[in-house]
Amino acid sequence: MMTMTRIAAVTLAGSLMMGVGLVHAEPAPLRLTLNDAVRLSFERNLDLKVELYNPAQAQADIYRALGIYDPVLNASVNYSRSSTTETFFFTPINIDTFSATAGVTQQLPTGGTLGVSGSSGWISNSNSYYNNGFSVSASQPLLRNFGRETTELTIEVARFGKEGSLARYRTKLADTVAQVRNDYFKLYNLRELLQVKRTSLALAQKILEETRGRVKAGVLPAMEILNAEFSAASREKEVIDAERAVRDQVDVLRLILQLENAADILTAEPPMRELVTLAEPEALTRALSNRPELAAQRANLRIDELQRRVAKNRTLPDLSVTANFGFQGYDPRFGGAYERTLKADFPTWGIGLQFSYPIGNRAAENDYIKSKLVLEQAQTQLRSLESGVANEVRAALRLVDTSFRQIEVTSRGTAYAEERLRAFRTKNAVGLATTKDVFDVENDLVSAKATQIQALVDYNNALTTLWRVTGELLERQGIKVSAAQADELYQRAK
Repeated sequence: MMTMTRIAAVTLAGSLMMGVGLVHAEPAPLRLTLNDAVRLSFERNLDLKVELYNPAQAQADIYRALGIYDPVLNASVNYSRSSTTETFFFTPINIDTFSATAGVTQQLPTGGTLGVSGSSGWISNSNSYYNNGFSVSASQPLLRNFGRETTELTIEVARFGKEGSLARYRTKLADTVAQVRNDYFKLYNLRELLQVKRTSLALAQKILEETRGRVKAGVLPAMEILNAEFSAASREKEVIDAERAVRDQVDVLRLILQLENAADILTAEPPMRELVTLAEPEALTRALSNRPELAAQRANLRIDELQRRVAKNRTLPDLSVTANFGFQGYDPRFGGAYERTLKADFPTWGIGLQFSYPIGNRAAENDYIKSKLVLEQAQTQLRSLESGVANEVRAALRLVDTSFRQIEVTSRGTAYAEERLRAFRTKNAVGLATTKDVFDVENDLVSAKATQIQALVDYNNALTTLWRVTGELLERQGIKVSAAQADELYQRAK
């Protein structure tokens, strides 16, 4: 009975502990491939979401500019009373006038306007009657402000502005992807380095035990134990520091990927070791074609070129032709006035020219001069950017080449360091090398392994830099940027 009670108690305690463990269980470590990390940054990174609002706002600017083609409806109703006297008998007369007018005005791509209006009125005096009318009017600039280009200036500026905004979003996205790749490989580097430190600590502890045994046997002096204990303690501290560095880097990656529930992040994909070759002329061609910074500057250049042409047009005299045509109908009855209007009993029409030109025209002329200077400045900025891009490409190609060669060099260095350690351990076993000598050589091995790991990571970071400066990083990661993403934000805000 006593035995059964103990079993039940142990079972209950175990169940409670399991329950507590389930309640407080930490999330499982998240294994991420490089593509997974890049995808998460694309989907979750808050800075990218902030940047995407700019092309969405640019889309609103486009539709706002298109508003010049929205027909404008106008209407008015007026009533007035005036008093006068009859010419012959000087009898007072009150004149009551009521009028209602409605019309539509439309902007034309040529720069002109077209209007249609209808009116109805009633005049009460000694002879009351109704006055109805219908008219069509048009106005067209012939010199200044003539043509689609000047009319749609704000529309085209908004469209080019959206292109530039999308290019800047691509720049931000490429920077983020490059940062994710570098942070991912840095975490790989730190985890590999932690493993090296742990292996070094295990070896130091093994040497310490061997040294204690040999001192106890009288083969080595007691001083050797102090050397071994000091080296083991130093390596234990290095392991603690390496563990902290790994946790810090996990937090960095968790922040950029917006992973709130992941207890730990494990890199599931090692850096690539294959040689990537790219000829300099081809790399330069790709960079000049693909770099989003250049695309943004070219969009600004198109805006400046368009504004220069429009500014030149606005130095011309303002000469416009106007025309109108309509019908009037007068009758004591409202229906009669309406019928007379439809029959065109009283047609009206007119045509005219309007001319204006400021003497000296300094405002328009200097606007044009300024627009030319702005355009030349933008062209110079583009050439400067292209020169900078070319320099970045050449530097990135050199970095890839040297980084790849360092992988082989550091691999040989690690092999030599391992061979030296084996040799010194053998010498130590026969008394030809001290324990301190062994630990010094083992330190060299740890340094060689760390350098080898860093060389591999540096090579992959160099590839990231190369693909970033040639503008193909997003394509390499399978990311496509289109205006649809910004348009979706715009539609959601409507």
